[in-house]
Amino acid sequence: MATTTEVTHGYTASKDPLLKRLKRIEGQVRGVERMVEDDRYCIDVVTQITAIQAALDKVALGLLEDHASHCIIGGEEERAEERTSELMGAVKRLMRHG
Repeated sequence: MATTTEVTHGYTASKDPLLKRLKRIEGQVRGVERMVEDDRYCIDVVTQITAIQAALDKVALGLLEDHASHCIIGGEEERAEERTSELMGAVKRLMRHG
């Protein structure tokens, strides 16, 4: 009989709050869409977009922190270098957007 190993990720323990935060961000994006449909003032729209970007950055940083704790520090020692390279690549991509 084959056994299946359940894959867990660093964010597994905080998945529900993470999903809740992403749903809130999704609502903010829909709000921006409505603002454009309603011909709202440009700066007001940009202000809301900036808030969405900040919220996404916070989510991304939390995921990176979880990755460092779970996949690098608490992960397989022989994969630490590979996982650290992945982490740093993700950090560089995140920083480039701003």
